[in-house]
Amino acid sequence: MYYVDEHIKNTNRVFPQQGRYDYLRYDMNENPEGLPKEFVESVLKEITPEFLSIYPEPDRFLNKYAAYIGASYENVVAVNGSDMGIRYLLETFGEKGKDVVTVAPSFEMYWVNCSILGLHHVPVAYEPDMTISIDKILDAITENTRIVVLLNPNNPIGNVYTEDELEKVIEKTKKVGAIVIIDEAYHYFYPNTFLKYALNEENVVLLRTFSKLFSIAACRLGVVISNPQIIHYVKNAKLTFDANAIALLFAERILDHPEMIEQLIETEKEGKAYTLAELTKHGYETRDCRGNFIFVTPKHQATEVAQKLETEKKILVKSYGNEMLKKYLRISVGSKDAMERFLTAFFEIDERA
Repeated sequence: MYYVDEHIKNTNRVFPQQGRYDYLRYDMNENPEGLPKEFVESVLKEITPEFLSIYPEPDRFLNKYAAYIGASYENVVAVNGSDMGIRYLLETFGEKGKDVVTVAPSFEMYWVNCSILGLHHVPVAYEPDMTISIDKILDAITENTRIVVLLNPNNPIGNVYTEDELEKVIEKTKKVGAIVIIDEAYHYFYPNTFLKYALNEENVVLLRTFSKLFSIAACRLGVVISNPQIIHYVKNAKLTFDANAIALLFAERILDHPEMIEQLIETEKEGKAYTLAELTKHGYETRDCRGNFIFVTPKHQATEVAQKLETEKKILVKSYGNEMLKKYLRISVGSKDAMERFLTAFFEIDERA
């Protein structure tokens, strides 16, 4: 019998639903419509046979991205989606059998990577009112802790942290020799950022993604941001050719068009405000989750409404088996037009007698 790593063997995975292309997608916090068609077509014209024959060269993008966020080349490294950044960080700074502290529920790839790598996941549960206690996070940080993860905003619930709360976590982690990962996947929908801590503290790392606002989830691109020493260690861990050239090209061109970035932000804001207002007008309980998603409590069982939207309207939304979240649907937010299509179908399904 062949050898299988025990941690990988014993990890239970649930992978995303396939066959989603023919659906209206409000389930995975993607942009329901994507980037402007004319922009995409202009970038595609640059992808020649010669371009495809060359190994990826990320430095041009990285220099441009570093300037965009007000950092230096030594502060950034590109990865194949921020979930690959998570893997590299947990491989590099985690220690088998030692603790990785996160809130729960949160983005599943943190506990999945803990399981795969043999790290001990320490989940800090939400309060019944869907707030998170910073004191409970601090209490979970011990001499066995190697990594603390703060998603700001968190997925799926969307809570955020204050600078005072983050500083308390940084202080505690320094005492025990741990790093702090700040995941800002939803930064552009929630403008407050902890970037300065990643650039100036010795043990803080920040993750950003091009899958959400920048709308190139298919290409897989994320960025790890930190001080030069931590970036050096991550580069030691990463694959030589990680982020692919098509992703890097699209990301460069996105950065070349700051006016398009601003328009994407404004479009999402308009779509979210419209959606929350319409749901409130129809008597629904809602929760603005700070990212490009909201919670709504349907009038009928959430899982049943989600299933009917999928089968009858070819619309995908996120429902939960988790006891705290089971009454909610999570809805990804896009333009007002995209949200009108969702709401028309949702009201028809959920308000049906």
